[in-house]
Amino acid sequence: MSDTDFSRRRRTHEVRVGNIGIGGQNPVRVQSMCTASTMDTDGCVQQILAIAKAGGELVRLTTQGVREAENMRLIRERVRAAGCDVPLVADVHFNPAVADVAARYCEKVRINPGNYVDAARKFKHLEYTDEEYAAELLKIEERLIPFLNICREHGTAVRIGVNHGSLSDRIMSRYGDTPEGIVESCMEFLRICMKENFLNVVVSIKASNTVVMVRSVRMLCEAMDAEQMTFPLHLGVTEAGEGEDGRLKSAVGIGALLIDGIGDTIRVSLSEPPENEIPVAYSLLQAARLRQTKTEYISCPGCGRTLYNMQETIRRVKAVTSHLTGLKIAIMGCIVNGPGEMADADYGYVGAARGRVSLYRGKECVEKNIPEDEAPQRLLALIQSSSPRGVEGRESETK
Repeated sequence: MSDTDFSRRRRTHEVRVGNIGIGGQNPVRVQSMCTASTMDTDGCVQQILAIAKAGGELVRLTTQGVREAENMRLIRERVRAAGCDVPLVADVHFNPAVADVAARYCEKVRINPGNYVDAARKFKHLEYTDEEYAAELLKIEERLIPFLNICREHGTAVRIGVNHGSLSDRIMSRYGDTPEGIVESCMEFLRICMKENFLNVVVSIKASNTVVMVRSVRMLCEAMDAEQMTFPLHLGVTEAGEGEDGRLKSAVGIGALLIDGIGDTIRVSLSEPPENEIPVAYSLLQAARLRQTKTEYISCPGCGRTLYNMQETIRRVKAVTSHLTGLKIAIMGCIVNGPGEMADADYGYVGAARGRVSLYRGKECVEKNIPEDEAPQRLLALIQSSSPRGVEGRESETK
């Protein structure tokens, strides 16, 4: 299966965000978020440019109030003047008036159903009759429609972003702290979007608990399918942490869904400089066989059968091939693990005897028992002779 095969992806329609598309036949997009104050114009511009340089395709900024939303215009002007066209996303909580302003200056606005119209959460149990509950939904519709009209006028996309930790007291009182409540909080807003024929919407459900996040997103997909909705999905494990912990939690939560074909854009949330999130996201997508943007190495852990120093050999092979993008290269210690275990690789480097290596192109052995000290350069020559267009050109096809 090629890395541009969409047959295993959940069917979604395309949402336009500035100059990029999310969903449809587009690759899974990678994004991050500024940590600088949105009133710190210089700091935000620097972070946006760093994120874009690392490969980020969208950048989100918090807009706590109207003045932050209005400053997005200046930030956007400065970023564009620097030659960067990455779309900017405003993150809005508690104040729908801020979303109305941000929609005029950003390519996308994120709103949180838990606090868009519902009162700030006080962790109180509220009793509603069915009529009273319906009246609350009407309040949401009356406030959301003017916002959607502004977005329609300015070509602004919307993210309906539910957080497990910010469900409203209204939802909690009826559904409890459950995935069912998380999904219904999202569906209330999506039904209004469908009624208004406003489809330029991306959806997300996030939680710091990976089990809750994965289960809720799968339930959301089922609920959308039941109502003929094809909105693309944004995936992320919120408050994932930093270092190895943050990377592992993100890989578990996001990766489990990507493998199922769910997800059209991702953010790996790390308590680190935001540009650090981007290479992790691309590595995750490559591991899920969804985007291939660098050389991928498949290597066995080594055992008593291994016919060379595995760690040193990997370093030597990487030294001559790591500049080649869009390839999978297998490094196997013996014939037991190669070629069978490296069947997914484009090229293979297999221990044949002490001091001897065999090279493979796919499953075909093309050079047998060559001296180990010559093998890395011979592998490079094999790759170059087999790829007349240059393997560097494959990166754009898979990215």
